[in-house]
Amino acid sequence: MRMILNKLGVVLISASMLVGCKAVQNANNTQKGAGIGAVGGAVLGGILGNNIGKGGNSELGAVLGGVVGGVAGGIIGRKMDKQAERIEEEIPGAVVERVGESINVIFDEESGIYFDTSKSNINAKSEQTLQRLQKILADYADTNISISGHTDSSGAEAYNLQLSKNRAESVAAYLKTHGLDPLRFSVQWYGETKPKYDNSTAEGRSKNRRVELGIVANEKMQKEAIEEAKKQ
Repeated sequence: MRMILNKLGVVLISASMLVGCKAVQNANNTQKGAGIGAVGGAVLGGILGNNIGKGGNSELGAVLGGVVGGVAGGIIGRKMDKQAERIEEEIPGAVVERVGESINVIFDEESGIYFDTSKSNINAKSEQTLQRLQKILADYADTNISISGHTDSSGAEAYNLQLSKNRAESVAAYLKTHGLDPLRFSVQWYGETKPKYDNSTAEGRSKNRRVELGIVANEKMQKEAIEEAKKQ
């Protein structure tokens, strides 16, 4: 499991926040959630989210703004650890990144969810992966899911943007129509604008044709974590 917090170049606005960020960088997954709260909660969460989204091209940039932090953040972090481990165990090949209180999951042509050339419908192999993912998400109902679509740079930019939209919406529609609450989902699409790999190589283009999921605690989980933290 990759830890991408260590790679962030976050510009902080005070010496105390700088010290706090150092603590977050050196913490484990659960501790990162608590460490964020110690240095500014949602404020630092927003800074982290913006940097992840812009620099790391991660779907977590869209979901990290509402960080709870503190002891409650640590409680959420432990729950997210368990969910991330299940995704890794049951969907081999998916790239699972844990950051603070959130999870980022990347699917490309090598890891279970992919689309035929110029198509956006769910094919048989992708459906098998989505069935496993649906069961995991159903077991962790107190989370919200942000789905984003991406393409490589082949073809016209406008065409790629629409294709990435169609593919992200296809994944969301599949999960919604197979028992998951539609209110848990949001969908974004970026076309070729957020590559993670070199589009000049066949391997890079294959990995850039991807769908990402950002998984974050919903309001219910956050409130329960805050109440549990008060008792500790």
